[in-house]
Amino acid sequence: MKKFNIRKVLDGFTAAAAPPAPPREVDAVPESLQSELFQLCKTVRHGFPYRPSSMAFDPVQKILAVGTQTGSLRLFGRAGVECYCQHESGAAVIQLQFLVNEGALVSALADDTIHLWNLRQKIPAILHSLKFNRERITYCHLPFQSKWLYVGTERGNIHIVNVESFSLSGYVIMWNKAIELSTKTHPGPVVHISDNPMDEGKLLIGFECGVVVLWDLKSKKADCRYSYDEAIHSIAWHHEGKQFVCSHSDGTLTTWNIRTPAKPVLTVTPHGKQPKDGKKPEPCKPILKVEYKTTRAGDPFMVLSGGLSYDTVGRRACLTVMHGKSTTVLEMDFPIVDFLTLCETPYPNDFQEPYAVVVLLQRDLVVIDLGQIGYPLFESPYPLNIHESPVTCCEYFADCPSELIPALYSVGSRQKRQGYSKKEWPISGGNWGQGTQSYPEIIITGHADGSVKFWDASALMLQVLYKLKTAKVFEKARCKEEKADAVDEDPLAIQTLFWCPDSRMLCVAGVSAHLIVYRFSKQEVTADVVQLLEVRMLSERSGVDAPDPGGDQTPTAPPPSTPQDGDAPPAPPAGCSEGARDPVLQVRSSALKQSPGYQVELVIQLLWVSGEPPQQVTSLALNSSYGLVVFGNSEGLAVVDYFQKTLILSMSVSELHVPAELRSPRKSQHPSGALCDSNEGTNNLDDRCKSPTSDAKDGSFSRSRSSSVTSIDRESPEVLSSFHFCETLPRKWDGGLSPCLMVGASQGSVMMLSLTLPPAGDQRLLQPVSLACCGSLNRLRGGILTMALLDSTGALLPPPFEPWCDPSASDEEKEKLRRRRPASPPAPQGGQDAQFAVLCSDKQVKVVSMATQSCVHKHSITEASFVLRADVVHVAGASCVACFCANGHIMAFSLPSLRPLLDVNYLPLTDMRIARTFCFSNQGQALYLTSPTEIQRISYIQETCDNLQEMLSELFTPVDTPEAPNRGFFKGLFGGGAQSLDREDLFGEVAAGKASRSLAQHIPGPGGMEGMKGAASGVVGDLARARVALDERGQKLGELEERTAAMMSSAESFSKHAHDMMLKYKDKKWYQL
Repeated sequence: MKKFNIRKVLDGFTAAAAPPAPPREVDAVPESLQSELFQLCKTVRHGFPYRPSSMAFDPVQKILAVGTQTGSLRLFGRAGVECYCQHESGAAVIQLQFLVNEGALVSALADDTIHLWNLRQKIPAILHSLKFNRERITYCHLPFQSKWLYVGTERGNIHIVNVESFSLSGYVIMWNKAIELSTKTHPGPVVHISDNPMDEGKLLIGFECGVVVLWDLKSKKADCRYSYDEAIHSIAWHHEGKQFVCSHSDGTLTTWNIRTPAKPVLTVTPHGKQPKDGKKPEPCKPILKVEYKTTRAGDPFMVLSGGLSYDTVGRRACLTVMHGKSTTVLEMDFPIVDFLTLCETPYPNDFQEPYAVVVLLQRDLVVIDLGQIGYPLFESPYPLNIHESPVTCCEYFADCPSELIPALYSVGSRQKRQGYSKKEWPISGGNWGQGTQSYPEIIITGHADGSVKFWDASALMLQVLYKLKTAKVFEKARCKEEKADAVDEDPLAIQTLFWCPDSRMLCVAGVSAHLIVYRFSKQEVTADVVQLLEVRMLSERSGVDAPDPGGDQTPTAPPPSTPQDGDAPPAPPAGCSEGARDPVLQVRSSALKQSPGYQVELVIQLLWVSGEPPQQVTSLALNSSYGLVVFGNSEGLAVVDYFQKTLILSMSVSELHVPAELRSPRKSQHPSGALCDSNEGTNNLDDRCKSPTSDAKDGSFSRSRSSSVTSIDRESPEVLSSFHFCETLPRKWDGGLSPCLMVGASQGSVMMLSLTLPPAGDQRLLQPVSLACCGSLNRLRGGILTMALLDSTGALLPPPFEPWCDPSASDEEKEKLRRRRPASPPAPQGGQDAQFAVLCSDKQVKVVSMATQSCVHKHSITEASFVLRADVVHVAGASCVACFCANGHIMAFSLPSLRPLLDVNYLPLTDMRIARTFCFSNQGQALYLTSPTEIQRISYIQETCDNLQEMLSELFTPVDTPEAPNRGFFKGLFGGGAQSLDREDLFGEVAAGKASRSLAQHIPGPGGMEGMKGAASGVVGDLARARVALDERGQKLGELEERTAAMMSSAESFSKHAHDMMLKYKDKKWYQL
């Protein structure tokens, strides 16, 4: 008798109950991505330097340098030539000095260090550093074509540094020797150093107390001392070296003659009121800086900042231009940090011929044209207005359709301001890089004022293409009291946005619980009425249909939407006194003229429910092929048909977990959507018009009593965090593909909704769209961040889309475009059921078979931290998942096997701004807002990092230094020209000795071999170039000597022949000749 085995029976039952094995196709999917293809590097930084502190300009190379309070350097040349550098210490940059036409820059920092930067390489590097130990640096001066840097300190002393070796000279100008008995107290820090334009041996030293000393470098003593009662802020020379101008703390300008130190030859208060009795003008605010520039053919220019009268309270910062008898005051939008006058010549001893003024403001950089009447501004080619309004969200699109950028530029070019100078941008140095990236890139930024900007980011450049203002859709605020509520400080601020590059459809969601759907058109239109759809989001907190703890479900009637008798109405929020239940923003009731570009298709506003304000939109998606917009928040989900301008579905999060066939019927609630003209009254909620299809489709469902729903923690409600439209299998083992919507929630749930769409054409506008819940697809740890769909080969399946065509185009043109560009993605290969969903949360990522709804691959991304941003991107001909974690790690995983490809500890989360703006894009690109005014772009692909040197722009280009001004015959004969000085004889180690080792410490720069090569061809190579120049000069002198000898020989021969001729005809009469 055969023995009965109960274990085999149990194993049989287990095998029968076990889920089907995952499809074998996923194991056979070839993957081309390897970890060797990935590497992380910073590429470029765009925008305005955050918290600027100093500025310098190379007049020969035409390069502008800006230092910041965070220790960063930004260098600008022609349009598209930008560079970013960072000091490791992060100390504020107090001053910058170019080695003119040498490809080098000296930076002085607040931590008392000076650095020498080599700009002859694509990525500048520090060659030398010098750390002062006992004195604080306050001012630096590097004369033109000199290798000796003067460093003034807080103690009033001046030290001299050799910029080639970055070593201190033993020559020191002590403050007590400089002032001697001119003042009884310490003169204060050194605030100015400059040499006389006509005599390099005379050094002008300005002390804060008001004392100015003209120091003779050769004799090591003061020639003259000039004293004034008010503190000095800046000094400027006249190019002839006979006069200089000082700006003071009482708003006065004093002009001094170097030969008459007793008193200034002229004292003026540019903005002071002149009393009639001849007394001293009333004191004004300090003049922080003055520049004195001469012209050959006219009056000199005197440019100054500050000096306004104290009675101008609330007046904006001003720049004053004094030219001859005219005084022009130019108001600035932000406080002035620094300014520089650009001149035709780099030589200080020649007529300066100023042509522009560069003004560095706290939040902007402007350049003023001095050559045109009214001093117009130059149009800036740099993307310095990213922060024109604070950036609230950001999206990055690489490898988008090629026709997009020309289309956006054509409509955006009409928005440019007028009145700019007609001259070319004066900061024109550098050369563009030889980039290999040929695909178009677009960045979209949403801002606090409701504006949306489109940027061309191709080839590591950035240029604004088009600006969309959502504020035009709404009425202007009637009363300022409405801004008392914190939420309403920026009621138009963009919360999130969704853009379809192929259809050019755009949907933005604002913080005031409003959404706007835009359609792109090249034609100008005027909308008589702005289409408005008002939506009530029903949720658990509204008190509708509260579930019983257990037992069978029985249909319950919804509670009334109006308060019962004797109940007090809900208190309105702060700042909203009367219309507490009205939306914060009122859609305009008048006609709206819409220029070519993005034009309003539909405005959606969420309404108050049961005395509670609507919650902000947390997720958003749009599909141009289906004509649907879906959005969600902590209250639930809503689907809107923007073709028919109707609300299709509105349900809470808990209702999404239950398939439609398991739901119990219940009575319909009050209408959740209403399509209204914007000029109708909206104060009475009960009188709103109903959605045309809201009664035809029961879009409201009762909540489930299942244990899976009751287990959700109600104290932390589930929020909808991600949506994805696709064509896939809505249920397990379904017969065919159909339009679907994948919904991800903050507690890891992924739900499926199937869509039933009417036929295309007229039927699409008449018949309703229906949705049905298909239950849960899968559940992950953490909140869902992104979802995508793969075919059997692992290729990414994009959502269906309708190709763009101009709304004003004829039907024939639209039909031709549809035939030329299919609206739907290609059919999946390997069978209809061979599809895989990629689900990524802030903790893990899964690949799920859509046929069996079972997990075939999963990977835990992080345990101790969480993922901030995740995207499924296309890289090197394949797809991968890219993640950015809060602990700073950037990771990439292959698809579908989820092999780790990249894990780099890059950027710890230090600011929520980074989390809000970080985004990945195709082709291995990513970006984030590194400061409120700057965008940092990075690459996580090896090819870009390898080619970065070629792609970056060049700052230094070989340019001949202009010839020195001609001294003229008489000045050269009588010694009236500029006097040169051999500083090596004065400051060298032989003459001045060595400086104290404890005074400063030399630190070799981290430039590496490339920096050393650059140094050899840069600053340190000055000696070699000088030798070559001497050789060339010697050769020319030799040639000149030979020519002189030949001329002398010719002259002697001519003299001999003349003498012989004279002797021959000496005794003959004139008639004998």
